[in-house]
Amino acid sequence: MPIIAFQGRPGAYSDLVCRQARPEWETLPCPSFSAAIEAVHDGRADEALLACENSLAGRVPEIHALLPDAGLHIVGEHFHRVEHCLLVVPGTPIDAIRAVHTHPVALGQIRNLLAELGVEGVPQFDTAGAAEMVAQWQRPGDAAVASSLAGELNGLEILRRNVEDAAHNTTRFYRVAPQPDWPDPSHDGTLTTLLMRVGNKPGALYAALGGFARYGVNMTRLESYMLGGSFAATQFLMDIEGHPEQDNVRLALQELTQVSDDLKLLGVYPRSLARV
Repeated sequence: MPIIAFQGRPGAYSDLVCRQARPEWETLPCPSFSAAIEAVHDGRADEALLACENSLAGRVPEIHALLPDAGLHIVGEHFHRVEHCLLVVPGTPIDAIRAVHTHPVALGQIRNLLAELGVEGVPQFDTAGAAEMVAQWQRPGDAAVASSLAGELNGLEILRRNVEDAAHNTTRFYRVAPQPDWPDPSHDGTLTTLLMRVGNKPGALYAALGGFARYGVNMTRLESYMLGGSFAATQFLMDIEGHPEQDNVRLALQELTQVSDDLKLLGVYPRSLARV
């Protein structure tokens, strides 16, 4: 059976997305993003699922640091609406809760719940890991906020669903593999993700991106970040609509190679149907 790796404990949101993206595959929990990538390299997994950005928290910095040298190719994207559940030991009344355990990012997404209950939010390394601990402790005063799958796997009761503050809390994931899997150039709805570096000088970014406008290529994402502590150049990660073998994208990329450094294609893959 094929295997897809993810960062987190069993029942993490990434585990849930793996099961939706690859329903016939086995999922492999890994302690870190780098461990998930390594699982693909050493043959323990066929693909890995990596969270890259969230509609509330923004980009996932570690993925930006890992992707350039990961040696893997983006072969798909997936979006998941984060639906936090309040999980307790079965039979626990809500007024018995004294502390809510979850990942620090999730704590920032459930402020209204914490204020309503008047309880402490306790940061843990992982949402699913918090559910595991609450199940092990068997203490009515401790609750976890995690996925419904984490509750199911750990025998916890869902006291409330959708306890997140914002209904638009959505995470985007890259699915990566050892080999590229480009769609046919005629496929309608292809995305290309690439990296480039430009020097810190006036007009450098304008020159690098101008070709996309001239050839009618739409850019859906542009992120900048420094590498290695250097302020001499900036690296950009971008998603563009289209396939490198389509004429307008090919011409725009040819122009980009003339004005940028270290241009690297990270993946060419079908656009998710979840995009609006």
